[in-house]
Amino acid sequence: MVLAMHAPDGFLEPRTALVTGIIAVVVVGFSLRQARHQLRDKAIPLAGITAAFIFAAQMFNFPVAAGTTGHLLGGALAAVLLGPSVGTVVVTIVVVIQALVFADGGLTALGYNVLNMAVVTSYGGFAVFRLFRRMFPRTAGGVIGSTALAAWASVVMASIAFSIEWLFGASAPVPFNKVFAAMVGVHSIIGVGEGLISALAVGAVLAARPDLVYGAQDLDRAQLAQGRALKTRTFVLGGLMVAVVFGAIVSQFSFADPDGLEAVAQETGITESASSHGLADSIFADYATRGVANESVSLAVAGIVGTLVTLAVAGGIFLTVRDRRARGPASV
Repeated sequence: MVLAMHAPDGFLEPRTALVTGIIAVVVVGFSLRQARHQLRDKAIPLAGITAAFIFAAQMFNFPVAAGTTGHLLGGALAAVLLGPSVGTVVVTIVVVIQALVFADGGLTALGYNVLNMAVVTSYGGFAVFRLFRRMFPRTAGGVIGSTALAAWASVVMASIAFSIEWLFGASAPVPFNKVFAAMVGVHSIIGVGEGLISALAVGAVLAARPDLVYGAQDLDRAQLAQGRALKTRTFVLGGLMVAVVFGAIVSQFSFADPDGLEAVAQETGITESASSHGLADSIFADYATRGVANESVSLAVAGIVGTLVTLAVAGGIFLTVRDRRARGPASV
């Protein structure tokens, strides 16, 4: 069974949860409006596949230290592939589906989970990406290297964001400096895995469909197109297959140790302030399928359902909000 990966209800005081919720709604609303003009029609399938992949990849927790694991956040990855506004919406969709369908991440914690995992990682990660793009060669390698560093930085920024929220909304008598040191320390290590996964994913898309990568629009297409670009249908089916494999198979090898946030919460005593999820009895709670006795099958079914639901929701939202008049490429 996969451990819950996001902050549960009760980690922060209600007032802070409310404020972060309002901020998240405002920024995601702005991002959705920006996405309408930023997302080209031909990139909509990539947006759906990216959301599905991030959902599925987050089901795999990789070891980073003794007794601690990490998992993909995906904000920087989505921002490089699709732009920061679309990336923010993509990760928000993932986080909301995880909370509502899989009881992962508290309902009252949605504000700070979205703010930290979607907003900070997408906009912050893309800012770092652009910084390194100016320093690195204007090549595919430069894009991939910038992605890796931006993804690492985005995880650290997310940990800093939670620490600042703790400063104003602590739900337990744990000093800010203790939380800050623990969060940044462990997430600096987790960020290495984030950078590697994100760089590999961006590299794969650059090899298959370089014309779709938002963060590489300034590169010479002739230089990138060393082979024949995949047709959209082939690309979408291939991407979906990768996401399904992650959700159904790779997730089976997820390490059961607590992730970075859980480990810090246990170490500092924050865990005692957490409360149970309001949807803890739902059919796919904790990424297990109720009524399916075999744990591996139960996890696989939940992973496949979550991947397909995320793909459908993301694709539906972006098809609905896209600007049909916009046909030209957006600028980086």
